[in-house]
Amino acid sequence: MAQVKVNINGAPYQAEVEPRLLLVHFIREVAGLTGTHVGCDSTSCGACTVLVDGVPSKSCTLLAVQVDGGDLQTVEGLERDGQLHPVQEGFWEEHGLQCGFCTPGMMMTAVALLERNSNPSDDEVRRAISGNLCRCTGYVNIVKAIQYAGAKMRGEPVTGAAESAA
Repeated sequence: MAQVKVNINGAPYQAEVEPRLLLVHFIREVAGLTGTHVGCDSTSCGACTVLVDGVPSKSCTLLAVQVDGGDLQTVEGLERDGQLHPVQEGFWEEHGLQCGFCTPGMMMTAVALLERNSNPSDDEVRRAISGNLCRCTGYVNIVKAIQYAGAKMRGEPVTGAAESAA
């Protein structure tokens, strides 16, 4: 057994776990945060993407012991004081999701991108999310959602597809 201590979304978590426990299972089963999805178990789909010390990381191939002492952020940590994060708002406004399975990983990847570059080109967005697979949307609205979030984070006025249709 191994002792693991991490902060997830600002809250401390500590547990004695099998050294082979994957981070995704620590997050879901030990911390009880089920927004991080288990998809392929081979880093192919990106549904399990979380931020580990600010870096997008596929939690299905990291061991929990590898992040001992680290700061993790999951999709549950995006909303603050009842306010959606701009990325969450962008996905809502621009219809950036359909089934929602890939959405948590896409959102976490988008957050990391926008923290590095608040005004990415469409090509930069597509490159950043290239490790996250979506079988429903065709990515067009995901790119629009991330661009919406970037504009909002830069303090620019935004209107989403939902507002434009009204």
